[in-house]
Amino acid sequence: MRIARFTLPGGDPTFGLVELESDAGQFPNTVAAVYGDPLTAAVKPTGARHDLDDVRLLAPVIPRSKVVCMGRNWADHVAEMHTEGPTSPTVFIKPNTAVIGPEQAIVKPEETGFLSYEGELAIVIGRICRRVPADRADDVIFGYTCANDVTARDLQAQEDQWTRAKGFDTFCPLGPWIVTDLEAADASDLRIVTRVDDKVVQDGTTADMVMSIPDIVAFVSGFTTLLPGDVLLSGTPAGVGPIVAGQRVAVEISRVGTLTNPVVDEAGA
Repeated sequence: MRIARFTLPGGDPTFGLVELESDAGQFPNTVAAVYGDPLTAAVKPTGARHDLDDVRLLAPVIPRSKVVCMGRNWADHVAEMHTEGPTSPTVFIKPNTAVIGPEQAIVKPEETGFLSYEGELAIVIGRICRRVPADRADDVIFGYTCANDVTARDLQAQEDQWTRAKGFDTFCPLGPWIVTDLEAADASDLRIVTRVDDKVVQDGTTADMVMSIPDIVAFVSGFTTLLPGDVLLSGTPAGVGPIVAGQRVAVEISRVGTLTNPVVDEAGA
């Protein structure tokens, strides 16, 4: 199942179930609106159905409290950054105000001269949990979506903590929807391809992550209570690089979808 969050012109944000042409279903490339928030309760169809081309997709989830991110979780990315692999997992948090949806602009702030993309698989938590064993991770995962861990790379190099470099508004694009029918084992070998304009700049698979999805859930829930709608970013493969105003960044993950965002300068936003 694919769960999207969308608006119609002049309407309020609404959740819906997406059906694609590839599903060979009855209503290809449509979204069926539902009452309620699927992260908090069972939902019911409203009876309304819309062509995907007629709606504006939003971030499929606005985290209730936090976005927890895994840094240096791919060995090839550690190597390209010319750093040593961590002896323990590297974790940082993005504020939920950094979240934007598909086709919303990534804004390059005036404080940075080196804005960078990082295509990642995002894990969406579906229930309150603490100290989840790795073999029970599927019990607390609501689903998966695409993410871009946008980074002010020069600020990251200057500061011991990564909060500012990774936490500006618009630095956490999520979307286009949440896929709920993948178990952690299914998500353990998903291809991640990032494109800047039409050029492939990252091409990896989640099979190459240092920490697996179950291990990430176990580790993060070991130090903080996770709430429904919290998002865990799992790290990025090699190939990170600069983006500038006028470019478009697309993060495509097999069996999940494609998240695309334009880049603008703050002065022109």
